[in-house]
Amino acid sequence: MKRIASLACTATLALGFAALVSFAQGKPGASPIEPSPPAAGGVRKAAAIIEARSGSSMKGTAEFTEQGGKVKLEIRIEGATPGPHAVHLHEKGDCSDPEAKSAGGHWNPTSEAHGKWGDSPFHHGDIGNIEVGADRKGSHTLETDLWSIGGDPGTDVVGRSVVVHASPDDFKTQPTGNAGGRVGCGVIERKK
Repeated sequence: MKRIASLACTATLALGFAALVSFAQGKPGASPIEPSPPAAGGVRKAAAIIEARSGSSMKGTAEFTEQGGKVKLEIRIEGATPGPHAVHLHEKGDCSDPEAKSAGGHWNPTSEAHGKWGDSPFHHGDIGNIEVGADRKGSHTLETDLWSIGGDPGTDVVGRSVVVHASPDDFKTQPTGNAGGRVGCGVIERKK
């Protein structure tokens, strides 16, 4: 009987010590041996607010959502001139220049030639064209496993810029697609 009481006392002390260690670590009730599980969901988000550049009056948003190993991009613009406009991800997250030249060139971590998305070769930043209607609005959606949000630097879109151009991308002229001036620019930032 004394042995059972002694074992019960030892077990109670061990549990109390574990609880005390967990509390001291700021995790009441958590075991000091087993870490807490990661947050559920696994969804990462990033966004860019696209502002007018080069004397244009356009504006817009670019929203990135990563889930299941793929990133979905949804771009919406308004106030742009009707017709097609090239959209690219540029290497630098800097839209401070009035003509968005501070955004650098197209984001091209694999050192490929410029081209059309999905038809090799192409830059990771070669998104394509947005068709803007008579209402001066346009949108474009793209989903890919070539990008990440906060992942490897060769795939991470965070810290890059979304640039809307004055003209359409011809998908062949090197290295820019003959897309013309930069009429909109937004820095891609991680969302909490």
